[in-house]
Amino acid sequence: MEWQQIEYFQKVAQLQHMTQAAEALSISQPALSRSIARLEEELGIPLFERQGRNIILNQYGKVFLKHVNRILKEIEETKKEIRSLLDPEYGEVSLGFLHTLGVNMIPNILRAFQKEHGNVKIKLYQNNNVSLLKQLQAGEIDLCLVHHAFDDPHIQWERLWNEELFLMLPASHPLASRASITLDEIQSEPMIALKKGYELRKIADRLCRKANFTPNITFEGEEVTTLAGLVAAGLGVALLPDQKDIDDTKVAKLHVRWPTCSRQIGLSWYEDRTLSPAAAHFKRFVFTHYRE
Repeated sequence: MEWQQIEYFQKVAQLQHMTQAAEALSISQPALSRSIARLEEELGIPLFERQGRNIILNQYGKVFLKHVNRILKEIEETKKEIRSLLDPEYGEVSLGFLHTLGVNMIPNILRAFQKEHGNVKIKLYQNNNVSLLKQLQAGEIDLCLVHHAFDDPHIQWERLWNEELFLMLPASHPLASRASITLDEIQSEPMIALKKGYELRKIADRLCRKANFTPNITFEGEEVTTLAGLVAAGLGVALLPDQKDIDDTKVAKLHVRWPTCSRQIGLSWYEDRTLSPAAAHFKRFVFTHYRE
């Protein structure tokens, strides 16, 4: 069964006249008759009853037309959906980002983008650095905001900005009134950190080694806000990015003078995979407005 036969059948069923249908389809009447005959032969049943120059659907034809109408409607809607995806103003973007960016940066970026491009749909995926890059490899997301890319020549990463990491202390801590600190000053303190494997944990461990001490990790977690809550409860100190939802009345945020405590945030995409127009547009927008 050919796609063209289905469209021919629908037109004949609508007009109930072979010659008029042939004219509407811009084909000869014999060619149309042969197409309908082949369709009936393939189905093993007649679809029409001939009444002089007119033809009408029989019971089998009525059933077949019901399904043909549904199929053709689905195809037309699919075409429209695909066309919308090709329109940078009506397409869809799947964006992955680190948990720690979900409170501050992501809402700001999306708000600014939506002001200019309100019809673009954005699907959000929150995960850790490694998982996001694996999702990118698998084609599950178009773009991701991550700390860095791992060794895959197909994954591209470009820096956008540096994010400062602060030493978070309980507000009641003796050092809480300080404006800044060096990291080695807290080497004897119990430390709260993300679990091993998280990029922020790797950065914190590396900075502590640079300050010539091994941190005494007493609590490990998966969310920055949870770690900040533990700090607020007086259970230790933590090296974390600033977050809007961290309670300043319970947690002191100190600038670390030495070593420089920060991490790079950049945008990654898969080089050999063509981005949709909407995703490519979003990528340009981010680099234009958020690259330092």
